[in-house]
Amino acid sequence: MAIRITDECINCGACEPECPNNAIYESGVEWRIKDGTSVEGSYTLTDGTVIGVDDKFPPISSEVYYIVPDKCTECMGFHEEPQCAAVCPVDCCVPDPEHVETEAVLLDRKSRLHI
Repeated sequence: MAIRITDECINCGACEPECPNNAIYESGVEWRIKDGTSVEGSYTLTDGTVIGVDDKFPPISSEVYYIVPDKCTECMGFHEEPQCAAVCPVDCCVPDPEHVETEAVLLDRKSRLHI
């Protein structure tokens, strides 16, 4: 299950530098798969869509920091727990019920993002 940031976020930014996949973006900022990863060429999203790693996508939120589900691995393979949740002062980094994934799926994503 990916992590999401709720609207209780106070936009402190503590979570952003903790993400090993650079899956966390400031509100209003476009995102790319390439940001903070070693992927080159193209990348297949969870829904099967193939994108270029340099393709820019619109922000998921224009109000608070947000997490790109296709980049989130819940820190599997890096840390024992999601680091965004560990450092969040208002506990707004929570499991995303819309993106429930197994440990195997999360570890596979990690290996695809960090070749």
